[in-house]
Amino acid sequence: MDLVVKTPRIPLLGETVLGGDFVMVPGGKGANQAVAAAKLGAEVYFVARLGDDLFGQRSLANFEREGVRTAYVASTPGVASGVALIAVDSAGNNMIVVAPGANSRLGPDDVRRAQREIASAGAVVAQLEVPVETIECAARMAGDAGVPFILDPAPAQKLRPELLKQVTVLTPNETEAQILTGMEVSDEAGASLAAEWLLSSGVGAVIVTMGAKGFLLADGTTSEFVPAAPVRAVDATAAGDAFTGSLAVGLAQGQSLRQAAIFAGRAAALSTTRMGAQPSMPTRQEVEAFCP
Repeated sequence: MDLVVKTPRIPLLGETVLGGDFVMVPGGKGANQAVAAAKLGAEVYFVARLGDDLFGQRSLANFEREGVRTAYVASTPGVASGVALIAVDSAGNNMIVVAPGANSRLGPDDVRRAQREIASAGAVVAQLEVPVETIECAARMAGDAGVPFILDPAPAQKLRPELLKQVTVLTPNETEAQILTGMEVSDEAGASLAAEWLLSSGVGAVIVTMGAKGFLLADGTTSEFVPAAPVRAVDATAAGDAFTGSLAVGLAQGQSLRQAAIFAGRAAALSTTRMGAQPSMPTRQEVEAFCP
């Protein structure tokens, strides 16, 4: 669950800032990506753990309302659901702290229970809000089935080479690319160098998302920077999740990586024009009608 406060600016260290509106909306990176894909018309199975609390109940109800299949969403007795505390400034920039809660209890056995769905999927998507061993299990299962494995490496951490070699498409933002590679990533040139490093580590393709600037796509053959569609942003909280979820839909439906990335960029841009994470995810009709 996302607890969001609008504020004129992000507080400095040790500073208290008087905020504005407060909203509580369903969130979580994996959940956001699942809803993003479902709202685009994809059949989505979500593998996750929720706490046995009010937040968990509300999240589960929202998945069902948005059309996300919940057969592999488990309740974890005695554990709180994951929560994100988010400050959003007047330009739509954000600062986020996550308490993982039940997310940290998601294990390889939870993933193995979804073996049939993974083997028949058009794409498998994961992020790093759950234990890395669980991600590694999902990556191996997707690889064994010949299914594209998309990893959003957030919250960022160093990853083992064995995992990177299983990744079909990696979608870090600038900060995450910097943590993964140790290189400064603040412009197109830095993103390109970081992408080359990640490709040399075994990743199939890299898309470095750069917020309002756009994204850099590199697949070992070509490298291209695609500017972001111009929009009036009010909340960029889940733009990266909108991008990754939409990218998965494009690839699963047979689009080329470039086509899927451009489609995802439009979905991400649209998501920034609305407050909240999952409520901001656009429908397919909205993305197709969007003419930047």
